[in-house]
Formats: sequence, structure tokens, C-alpha cells
Amino acid sequence: MNAMIRIWALLLAVTVLPAVAADAWPNKPIRVILSVPAGATPDVTARLVFPGLSQELGQNLVADNRPGAGGLIGAELASQAAPDGYTLFISSPGALTILPHLRKKVPYDTLRDFAPISLISIGPFVLMAHPAVPAKNIRELIALAKAQPGKLNYASAGNGVANHLAGELFKQMTGTDIVHVPYKGAPQAVSDVVAGHMQLMFNSIAPIVGHIKANRVRVLGIASLQRSPQLPDVPTISESGVPGFEAVNWFGLFAPAKTPKAIIDKVNAATVKVMHAPEMQAQFNKFGADPVGSRVAEFSAFVRRDMEKYAKIVKLSGAKVD
Repeated sequence: MNAMIRIWALLLAVTVLPAVAADAWPNKPIRVILSVPAGATPDVTARLVFPGLSQELGQNLVADNRPGAGGLIGAELASQAAPDGYTLFISSPGALTILPHLRKKVPYDTLRDFAPISLISIGPFVLMAHPAVPAKNIRELIALAKAQPGKLNYASAGNGVANHLAGELFKQMTGTDIVHVPYKGAPQAVSDVVAGHMQLMFNSIAPIVGHIKANRVRVLGIASLQRSPQLPDVPTISESGVPGFEAVNWFGLFAPAKTPKAIIDKVNAATVKVMHAPEMQAQFNKFGADPVGSRVAEFSAFVRRDMEKYAKIVKLSGAKVD
């Protein structure tokens, strides 16, 4: 009888311990890996969320910037971290839903090695043109590109990045031949569009607002399915003759796989509350993005769809990394 009691006591302890550990979490600062340099737009955007999350979770969030290799370095580090809730990862599409299709080998599996927590924000790309481009809107651009195949060019921040693949998706959905010119980063690419050395580019809104207001570039269309509050008079590409076209940049919060569900749920609840706060809307709008805050299941499905979308784009385009 005593032996049986000891066995039941042991089974009860094994069952209760994870719940107790989750209830006690967090009792020290939480590291958040960012696969971009400090000061970059994604880094600044992520840090907007930190104060609210710190308040909700009762511990400081500490940024650990690990840039390089298109986000691969930070993602690999995050995938190998202990699943104890003290390491989180904020990523955009590059490292998790694009790179796995561009490289023969990556040191992690997005769907196996990461636990999605919540979508933080979504920011649409816009298709901008130098004012010398005769097209004033998307329909005119498509007609121009078809009349002059291979004559138009578009810049990107580099081979395989999100705004490169936005251009490839546009070509696939419109049947146009536009030449891709990769740069080593978005700032120089934008500068060359402004200077007229490049004709077109997909880019986030915030970095080009000044150029738009000064009429140094013309925005032909918004690449989300809804119009942007920042540019309400600019039609979407989808409503301009390319139904269903969508090319957005997003930021999401992840944990290493096998992080206890109780911790995932706790971080998710905190993130949803923070992202739904009215003051977040104004702060994220400055970056041309919309705060989201989604449930775990919603974000998991979102990541899977993004993986499938980029797998198709990469395969059809033949895109490769440098």
C-alpha cells in the first residue's frame, strides 16, 4: 500500500510541476532576440511593444540584436534557446517564411522549431515610381510594361527579401516582364529611385513619406487588400486590376518550440492586450503599420499560409540569395 501511495504521489508531482513552474513565470528578465541591428525600423517597432509587455508580465524585456544573413543568425539562436519562456523571438517574413525556400539548408525548421505566439503588426508595401515613369496608376503601369517588356526596372533591398518577392509576385500576377535590380539594403535603393536611376520599387510607407509629400516619388498602389490610413486616396493594387494582390511586411512574436503552453498563453494574452490599446494605433501608424495582436491559433495559421505563399513565389521566380 505504501508503495502504491508513493507512486501516486510521484505521478501527481509530475503533473503539477509544469503548472506550478508556469504560474511562477516570469521571475527574471526576458530576452527578446531581434534579427536586425539596433535602430533599424523593425527594432524600433519592436521596442514600442516592450514597455506594455513588461508591465503586463511584471519583468523587463531585454533586446538581444543578432543581425546577419537575412535574419538567419537570430532565428538559429532563437530556435536553439531553452524553451523556458525566458527567450522570445520577434521576426518578419525574411528569416522564417522566405529563407527556408531560398536556401538548400537552413539550421532550423520554422514549423517544427518555433511556437507562434502573436502577430504584432502588419505593414503594407506600396509600389512607388519615379515621376518620370509615364504610368500614373497600376493599370497604366501594366499596359506600359506589356508594351515594353524588359524595359522597366524595379529596385529591391536585396535578392530574396520581401520587397524583391513582392515584385516577383506582381510580375507573376500581371504577366509582365520587369527587370529586378537588387541593392544591399533599402536606403540606397530608395535613393536611386528618387534620383531616377531606378524606375520602380516596392517599399514600406514610413521611410518614403517625405519623398511622397515632396513629389519626388509617385505611389501607384497599396499592396494590402485594404487602403492604408496613411494614404487613403491611393487605391490598392488589388482594386486596380490585380485582384487578390497582397504584399505586406509583418512582425510576429515567437518562442522556441516546446515552451510550455501555459507560458505561451500568458504571453499571448499580454500581447493581445498591449496591441489592442488605443495608444498603440497612433504609435504604429507612424511606421505605416497596423497593430494586430492575434490569438495563437490565428497566428499559427497565418505563418503556414505565408510559408505556402512564398514557396510558390520563389519557385516560379527562380529567386536565389546572394
